[in-house]
Amino acid sequence: MSAASQQIAAFAARFTSTPLTDAQRHQAYRALLDTIACAIAGRGDDASRLAADYMRGSTGPGNAMVWATGETMHPEGAAFVNGVAAHVLDYDDVMTPMRGHISVAMVPALCALAQMHGARGTTGKRFSTAYLSGFELMAKFARLMALPHYSRGWHSTSALGVLGATLACSVLLDLSETQTANALGLAVAQAAGTRQNFGAMAKSFQAGQCNAAAVRAALMAQAGFTASADAIDGRFGYLALYASGEDASSALAALGQSDNGPLEIDAMGIDIKKYPCCYAIHRALDGLLALRKAHALTPENVTKIEITNSAGGLDALLPQPPMTGLQAKFNMAYCMAAALLDGAIRLASFDDVQVMRPEIRAWLPKVSLKEAPGAILPRWSHVRVELADGRVLEQRVNTARGDAGDPLSDAELIEKVADCFAFGNHDADAGAFAQRVFGLPEQRVNDAILALHGSK
Repeated sequence: MSAASQQIAAFAARFTSTPLTDAQRHQAYRALLDTIACAIAGRGDDASRLAADYMRGSTGPGNAMVWATGETMHPEGAAFVNGVAAHVLDYDDVMTPMRGHISVAMVPALCALAQMHGARGTTGKRFSTAYLSGFELMAKFARLMALPHYSRGWHSTSALGVLGATLACSVLLDLSETQTANALGLAVAQAAGTRQNFGAMAKSFQAGQCNAAAVRAALMAQAGFTASADAIDGRFGYLALYASGEDASSALAALGQSDNGPLEIDAMGIDIKKYPCCYAIHRALDGLLALRKAHALTPENVTKIEITNSAGGLDALLPQPPMTGLQAKFNMAYCMAAALLDGAIRLASFDDVQVMRPEIRAWLPKVSLKEAPGAILPRWSHVRVELADGRVLEQRVNTARGDAGDPLSDAELIEKVADCFAFGNHDADAGAFAQRVFGLPEQRVNDAILALHGSK
């Protein structure tokens, strides 16, 4: 049997001629819109500023836009900066079985390459084909090995995402099968990212590095740089080092094969975040906010909040009281307290000043967390609220609002985009920009991106 890299490259070659529906392509355009919006919202963060400052002097000139500022850089630099900005607020979309963020791992890289000299004619259809190819690979590998990969401490967004991102870039650049296989080997050479960096700037650095690595791998492979044909499934390959040596043959055979079921964009889908915090908190937030609204809950009539998550549901969270907004995004107690006190969780909820409010600090010890035994999937959260009058209210949430099983409408997504633009002090019209992105089948990706700052 051929090596995994070769099988994936053969899939990529087939996938470019796969008939994709308008609905499937629309998912890719929604992902593009959400990722750019999150980057605009995150442009004022120190991590975004520092990333841009560094890359201005490191990668040289180019034609790829930094979404937050409108300046241009070499594709590798723009992919890195946009990846950092889009991930730093933890508001970008996720793939639950991957235990990571799917679009931020590859959209910045794809956009940067689509603006590169010689690729500016990239159409929305080609972008969506590339995106969906990367999604297909990441989803298959997520099913295969994401749970042990994540449990061992890898940040799957970057350490797993770099494979899908590199494949997507290879498809966008129309690399040969040999070049694509080499690009995948070069991606393995750069796969990295640790969960130890959660709550620090380095988490978003890892997302940016994933995109820069994918751009680098695809462009170097295009130029003739080679890698081991067994980089993924060899004795010392990716699966042996980053997973547990799983047999990938079934997953690889199922890539893009209609007789093995629907494409992963339909089977697994994308979870677009409703709240700008770790996705492991979203179900509990939905439950608490529903109880708050139904029973007019206030900090005065609630004495305790107990959250039970399905197995592994607390893995990504930080247990210590948060001292910064970035840490608070990974703290269940803070999010529960802020939801109870404020009635909503917004981008402004994670301002450092908001996190240190005395009334919030007083509430943190009143929130308790535990995990239930059993299977990691499917995910669920159970919210139990004790009231001062002795009553107990309970709510179980299996599907978070915004999940692929309960998706945000286009109108709701545009509302999120508008909130992101406002938070990032960006004066573009969110509705007009969204319609431009949704109209990508009829235009070039480069034109849509340039419209972000008022030029074609």
